[in-house]
This record gives sequence, structure tokens and C-alpha cells, in this order.
Amino acid sequence: MADTRKKSGSAANREFSRLISDPKDKAPSRAMLRAVGFGDADFKKNMIGVASTWSMVTPCNMHIDVLARESELGVNKAGGKGIIFNTITISDGISMGTEGMKYSLVSREVIADSIETVVACENLDGVVAIGGCDKNMPGCLMAIARLNRPAVFVYGGTIMPGNYNGEPVDIVSVFEAVGANARGDLSDKELKKIEACAIPGPGSCGGMYTANTMASAIEALGMSLPNSSAQAAISADKAKDCRDAGAAVVNLIKKNIRPKDILTKKAFENAITVVTALGGSTNAVLHLLAIAHDAGINLKLDDFTRIGKKVPVLADLRPSGKYVMAELVKIGGLTPLMKMLLDAGLLHGDCMTVTGKTVAQNLKGVKPYPKGQDVVRGFDNPKKKDGHLVVLYGNLAETGAVAKISGNEGLKFSGTAKVYDSEETALKAILDGTIQKGHVIVIRYEGPKGGPGMREMLAPTSAVMGKGLGQDVALITDGRFSGGSHGFVVGHITPEAYEGGLIGMLKDGDPITIDAKKRTINLDLPAAEITRRRKAWKRPDPRYTSGVLAKYASHVSSASEGAVTDKDLKL
Repeated sequence: MADTRKKSGSAANREFSRLISDPKDKAPSRAMLRAVGFGDADFKKNMIGVASTWSMVTPCNMHIDVLARESELGVNKAGGKGIIFNTITISDGISMGTEGMKYSLVSREVIADSIETVVACENLDGVVAIGGCDKNMPGCLMAIARLNRPAVFVYGGTIMPGNYNGEPVDIVSVFEAVGANARGDLSDKELKKIEACAIPGPGSCGGMYTANTMASAIEALGMSLPNSSAQAAISADKAKDCRDAGAAVVNLIKKNIRPKDILTKKAFENAITVVTALGGSTNAVLHLLAIAHDAGINLKLDDFTRIGKKVPVLADLRPSGKYVMAELVKIGGLTPLMKMLLDAGLLHGDCMTVTGKTVAQNLKGVKPYPKGQDVVRGFDNPKKKDGHLVVLYGNLAETGAVAKISGNEGLKFSGTAKVYDSEETALKAILDGTIQKGHVIVIRYEGPKGGPGMREMLAPTSAVMGKGLGQDVALITDGRFSGGSHGFVVGHITPEAYEGGLIGMLKDGDPITIDAKKRTINLDLPAAEITRRRKAWKRPDPRYTSGVLAKYASHVSSASEGAVTDKDLKL
């Protein structure tokens, strides 16, 4: 979308809403707005949309209708006029491991398109966007970047952990319990007990999974208020965060600060730094690439490698660590970690944020974490001395793949392929004992085009851990992983199988080597054999020929480019 900003912006300007509020011939438009609560005075105010992702589809979003009204209140008290509207959400946790999960990444595009559509159509001057589940956050930010109107993102907040026999549990605990049950280590009765207590109420999944990762990344980008990413879903802090976000958009309009003033290359480097220090989800790579695309920023896979070489993993958070997000909230949230990174010279302190102040100004006076806590370690005792998001190249990933190497699973794995053309067939093989020590599980034709939709492999990776094979097998895929996945796993393999990537030509028993230190992933066969297989390969028929998934497959770019749907549009 073209940047139509007016350089002389002010609150009285009402750059977009005045097209409805002022002309005599727009009386019909104003008549419609009077029906939804506008009075004469409201037509002289900035109209600000509050994009709510409320839904009873998932606990991540079930409370966001209440939060949206708090943001509307904040807008109105600051002198604007709030207008709440809705977009969709889906639940990864519910659809995981089913055909329905193919719609998950697609929903990111639907969310972005719908917010852009409403804000632009209704001539709104700014927007507060509130997200809960994984795809909400990048979807909101993609729309905000396209619109380039003053905006603030609000995270719906983290869930509190469940309690199973005195131990904290979450959704990943349930997935891993399925594997333990299949191995015979957990009874059906105990599996049901974990199922019944793992999700105690509203909020997004409790570890440093994709939702908490992306909320933290967005705060580091400067698009959320300080500590918005580290608050419980049901809390006075979160309600205040929403009210303050409404007021912040009014302030941004007054100061004429737009998203593209904030979403700079340095800001994306800050986000990558924070995600790395937190040990965040591999999905951050995919989503940050997509947001950067819509912001007009040239972000590449290799930027994650460059930053990861100098930034350690400091947070001991699930799935690779032991703590849940609620523990980070308890000790002070994200801002003390950002202050640590800033003081170490690892953050760009001069980046603008939605407070109207820079990162350094926001962090001035932030107190350190309390002594004795071990949720976030010091630089002298990191969880891992360099980044956990490792970009791999090789004949199996000529344009890149993304591994999550926490340090628990080693740095190198060599094994023989067990090849599956869908997630379901791979999961069955894991649970029935077909997969054994030394296997590299290959799940292919699950990429953005081939799936279509690039499903997350939480069920197979959790089954591997639950079966006790976390140290003994690797898993590679042209699909992606939930933030809850851990183990020796490599995803986002590009080119994907459907596009003629070598992963589509693997056979059972093929020797594969993954080397995180050298950042390589290779099929260890002679070049002549690989050439023969390439010549013999034929693209399979598409799995969908109509509807949303077919449309998505026909437009989506490679995972190494963020899996966006407007990259190569020809006008």
C-alpha cells in the first residue's frame, strides 16, 4: 500500500477520517456511524480502529473481547473515537496433527488482509491490534506495516500453567504425554488427568513457544508498549496495557509517528537479538521475514546467523528449559533482559518505539532481575553461548533450512532416512515403534505449496520426546515446527519437495548428515546418483484444486522468503 502520510500531521488533521467526517456529501456515511454510537463531537476526533481477534475457538483468544473494550476506553479517554472490529483466529493446539492444521499459516494472511481491508475501507486514522494465538501477532503486524498508519500491537497475554501432581504442565506436556502413553510409561488414566488440567483458563501457551516468542519480538521491534509481552492474560497489568495502547495511538497521531518510522532494519535486528536471548521459536524466522517484507525491509535468513553468532541464549524457558512464561512475568518481564542486552551493546538503543521514545529511553531506569532468580541467566553463565536458531545449507537445503539447536541434543547427527509423505504417516511410525535409534525421520510434501500450508510438526516431535528418543533420532521437514517442539529437528527446508527440492527424492535408508557447527545438511550420496534422481522426479498432483488452500498454494513464496502471498505479484 502506498505511503500517503502527510508530513504536517496533527490530531486535528484527521488525515483519513476527515474524508468521512467533513464533506457535506458524506452525510450518508455519518448517518451510518450515528447508528453505531457517534455523536456530533465524535466527528471531530481521530477515528481509531481496535482490531480484536476474539473467538471462543481457543483459550488464547477467549478473553480478547474484554481487552478490546479496554483499548476502546483508552482511545476515547485520550480524545480519539474507538471503533472495535473483529478478525478471525484458528487454534494450532486443537488442529495440530490434522488436515485442518494446513489452514494455520494461511490464517496469518487472512488476518493481515482483513485488518488492512477494514482500516483502509473505513478511513481510520490509526489502529490498536490485539492478538492471542500464534498467527494473530504476525498477521496484525503485517497489516500495520502495509497500512503505515499510527498503530500499537497488544499481546493478549500468557496463560497460567496447569498443575499435575504438583508440577507445572501446559499443552506441550499433553502432546509429550501421548508419546509416553504409547511407550507404556503413562497409563490411560494419567494421560486423561494431564489432559484435564493442562489448560486452566484464558491466555496463550505458557512456554517460550510461538505466541510468547512473537509477542516478545514485537515488543523488541518497538511496536508494543514496554512489558506488553510479559503479562498474564487475566491481570490488572494486561487491562492497563490495553488502555495505555489506546492512548498511545492518539499520541502517535499527534507526533506523526508511523510504523515504518519504527520498523527499520535495526529494529528487526533488535527483535532477532531478543528472540535469540529468549531461546524462542523457529517460527520467529518465518514471521519476521514476512513482517519485514510488508515493511519494505531487506531481511534475510543470513541475518539470523550473523546475529546468532554474537548473542547467547540466556533464558531457561520451555520447551528446551524448565520455566514457563509466568515465571518471567513474576521476576519483572522482558524489559530487564532488554536492558541487559542494551548495556552489553547487543541492542540498538536509538530505535524509535510506539511510546514516542527510543528503546534506550524506554529502558532508562529499568531495574535488574532480583538476585537469586535463575529464569534468566547472566552473560557469564548462558544457557547456550551463541544462538539456537541455526540456518543450514547443503544439497538438502540449497536455499536454506532452520534448525532449533538448544544445546541439549548435540551439534551433529548422522543417520539413515525413514521417509514419509505426510505428518500422519510419520506420527504413526513413531508411535508404533517403527522409528528406532539412528533414524532421520523425513516428513515431506508439507511445505507452503506442497502441503499446502506448511503444517507444524508438534505431534511427531512430541511423540519422539515422549517415546524417549530425543537423543537418538533426528527429524527433518519442509514443514515447520511449533514453538513447543524440541529435539534434533530441522524445518523450513527449501526448496520444498513440491518445488523439486532434494528432500522429495530421498529414499528409506539414505545416509543424511546434519552438522549444526558447520551449518550444513546433506544427503551423503554421489553426485551422479543425486543427478539421476533429479531427472527421474515428477511433481505430484496438487492436493487441493479449489478453495482457500488452492489459492494460497498458487501465490505463496518459499519459506526462506517468509511464505508471503504477495511477493511476486505482477501488475
